[in-house]
Amino acid sequence: MAQDPKLELYLAHRAALLDYATALLGDRARAEDAVQDAYLRFVPERAGGPALARPIAYLYRILRNLAWDQGRLRRADRRPEADPAPWMQPETPRTPEQELLHAESVARVGAVLEALPEKARIALEMQRFGGYTLEEIAARLQVSVPTAHRLVRDALMRIAADLPPEDHS
Repeated sequence: MAQDPKLELYLAHRAALLDYATALLGDRARAEDAVQDAYLRFVPERAGGPALARPIAYLYRILRNLAWDQGRLRRADRRPEADPAPWMQPETPRTPEQELLHAESVARVGAVLEALPEKARIALEMQRFGGYTLEEIAARLQVSVPTAHRLVRDALMRIAADLPPEDHS
C-alpha cells in the first residue's frame, strides 16, 4: 500500500517538528496541536496541488506562522483590560450633607425657572431638556434665531448667578 509522499515526509520529521514547536511555544501540549494543524495546512484537501520545491521548509514555515499566531493571541489575552469609561462607573453615593446641598440647588434652579419670563423658560427647556435646535425654538416661539439664542443664554445666566460658586462645575 503506497502512502502519500507528504504524509511520509511529515512522519519522518514529526519529532523534529515537535521539538521546534515546543521551543517556539514553550509548551509541549500546544506544540502537539500546532504540529497537527501544520500538517493539515500542509496537505491540502484537493489532490493534485502544485509540487513544492522544498516541502520540509514549507512545513517549518507553516509551523512557525502558527506559533506566531498563537503567541499573538496569548499576548492579547494577557493584555490588561482598559479602564471602563467614566460614565460606566457606578456613581459614589452622596453623603447626607451632599444630598441636602444637591436638593437645595435643584430647588433654586426650579425657583429660577418659575421666575423666568415664559418665552425664556420655554426656550431653555426646549434646548436643554428637549434637544431642540435654536431654529426650531425660534419657529415655535415665533422669534428670530438670535432672539432664541439670547433667551436661552439669559436663562442660563440667571440660573448660574443664583447658584453658589461650588455648584458651577
